Amino acid sequence: MNKPLLAALSVLALAGTGVAPAVAAQRTAAVTVDFAGTVSLSNCSGSVIRFPGSADTAPALVLTNGHCLETGFPDPGEVITGQSSSRTFGLLNSAGSKVATLRANQVVYSTMTDTDVTIYRTTTTYAAIKSAYGISPLTVSATHPTAGTAIKVVSGYWKTIYSCAIDGFVYRLKEGDWTWKDSVRYTSACNTIGGTSGSPVIDTSTGQVVAVNNTGNEDGETCTVDNPCEVDANGNVTVREGINYAEETYTIPACFTSANVLSLSASGCTLPKP
Repeated sequence: MNKPLLAALSVLALAGTGVAPAVAAQRTAAVTVDFAGTVSLSNCSGSVIRFPGSADTAPALVLTNGHCLETGFPDPGEVITGQSSSRTFGLLNSAGSKVATLRANQVVYSTMTDTDVTIYRTTTTYAAIKSAYGISPLTVSATHPTAGTAIKVVSGYWKTIYSCAIDGFVYRLKEGDWTWKDSVRYTSACNTIGGTSGSPVIDTSTGQVVAVNNTGNEDGETCTVDNPCEVDANGNVTVREGINYAEETYTIPACFTSANVLSLSASGCTLPKP
């Protein structure tokens, strides 16, 4: 996987995804994608996100990878909810400059099973962030992404934006002991690196987040750590050295209320449960 920087010293490493401001999500033409709303973590990237139904007064949420969780990688089959956290995030403006430090008070949801996500609840609201810094959250699309879509992967850690397209979708992506479902495969132009883990993947036509960047095959090995392999519905394995991947996020909005309260029992919520 594309490694979080510190995790390069450990066993696993993944990469990130892309996002864009919520205001841009209402446009139908191509939008300008910049760093506004993205965040830098200690060794990963991330973004301040909202869902289509989130209230402006709801606690702001931060999205990154499951393998970026500060307490270590969740085990296969493990789902973490409601875990206390005081992690901090550097909030970036459109130019990539840090304008504020946001602080979490809870890991709302984290897993590396079927997907690779961590969602933090912060101590402030979307309205407060907008009022103080003029920055809107990135909206997570509730619709499955489409192959061929132009995307940008925005890394708050490196302050770098990668541009490519969705090459296709992977039935199962296997890396070490972890397996992810219906993953996004990038075209080769998105050559994400360590530290881009957790980056929002943004559809450039809507400005919405459609995935979160998480991994890539570095050495051409098969299904090993840092070398994920593709497994189709018949069990056939394909290795694509140098190709990077992301995990879809469209299933997440159905699992949250307008107040950004996690509801894994909600109708339509298909995220893995504890």
